[in-house]
Amino acid sequence: MGQPAVSKTIANLEDRLGVRLLTRSTRKLSPTEAGMAFYERALRAIGEANEAEAAAQGAGAGLEGRLRISVPVTFSRLHLVPKLGPFLDAHPKVQLDLMMDDRIVDLVAENIDVALRLGVLTDSALKARKLAQAERLVVASPAYLARRGVPRTPVDLLDHDGIVYGQSSGGEEWLFRRGTSETSVYLKARLKFSAAEGVREAVLAGQGIAIASGWMFAPELKSREVASVLGEWTLPPIDLWVIYPSGRLTSAKARAFIKWFEKTIGEATHPEKRG
Repeated sequence: MGQPAVSKTIANLEDRLGVRLLTRSTRKLSPTEAGMAFYERALRAIGEANEAEAAAQGAGAGLEGRLRISVPVTFSRLHLVPKLGPFLDAHPKVQLDLMMDDRIVDLVAENIDVALRLGVLTDSALKARKLAQAERLVVASPAYLARRGVPRTPVDLLDHDGIVYGQSSGGEEWLFRRGTSETSVYLKARLKFSAAEGVREAVLAGQGIAIASGWMFAPELKSREVASVLGEWTLPPIDLWVIYPSGRLTSAKARAFIKWFEKTIGEATHPEKRG
């Protein structure tokens, strides 16, 4: 369409809706808040209509188009990206757009189809389902433990340099359990990181001791590049959630991806259940 036809169409749409969709100046056009809201919902409506048409034509198995996924950086680098091959092979017309970020993103504002999140969910309005759970461990490099000593009880952690992830200040209080015994310990932060990658590198460099999920150090625990201590004590586990944007239908692409990934992470978490 030419520019005059586009301008006329938008003007007619604004008249029908009774709101301004674009802010006009001599140099550019910018969407208003109402314009962005209308655009995002219209885009989703078109996508859902296309999916409905494909399903009606029996093309449900032939998924195609962009799938935008929000994922935490370290978890997806270790447990998602290396395993994407089978999903991509099964759906050659799907383009994955992985938004790798440790921050909590607004799924609607950033047009995310589905998200993976770790930990405790603070927004009760989210459409969420728990996919898996991992144990938390006290980890350090063998070199650090040789230099500073191996903690034998949770209280011994007070004498160690703590590496803390995602805390606004200081360290974090952890509840350790062993049988009927409970001990609360505050891990003092010598180093604090806003990204899990920083925690990993600091632990691997022998700069301190950290409390982290088994997922975060899975390769190094297997190779013994990182050691787990205080194994007779347990910590609160960490949950992995799938999150869907509220107020919209879940696309067939998102459902197919989560079905595949739930099976994949289940096999990684419980290898004895394979086959």
